[in-house]
Amino acid sequence: MGAGYKQNSQIMKSILITFDQAYQHRIIDALDKFNCRGFTYFEQVQGRGTNTGDPHYGSHAWPSMCSAIISIVEDHRVKPILDHLRYMDEATPMLGLRAFVWNIEDGM
Repeated sequence: MGAGYKQNSQIMKSILITFDQAYQHRIIDALDKFNCRGFTYFEQVQGRGTNTGDPHYGSHAWPSMCSAIISIVEDHRVKPILDHLRYMDEATPMLGLRAFVWNIEDGM
């Protein structure tokens, strides 16, 4: 494959954002702020951080839950979005917020 999927001559990236449910509206507002209209929202996902943070299992022992959003965005939008999410995470580190970026190889 070449350099990746292009939409309107723009290289596209996928951003997967996992977060404590308390962040839901702030994450969607951030996507709006950076003109990222399309996304898929997963309301309840379970997990735990690699190094820090409490598990989010939705159980009696670990009652909190996570959510996730995946959005396909133009390459030039990735850094501003990640910078904004990093700022949010640093302000409230115990909630849990992570973002991961992949190249999009093909799409329709």
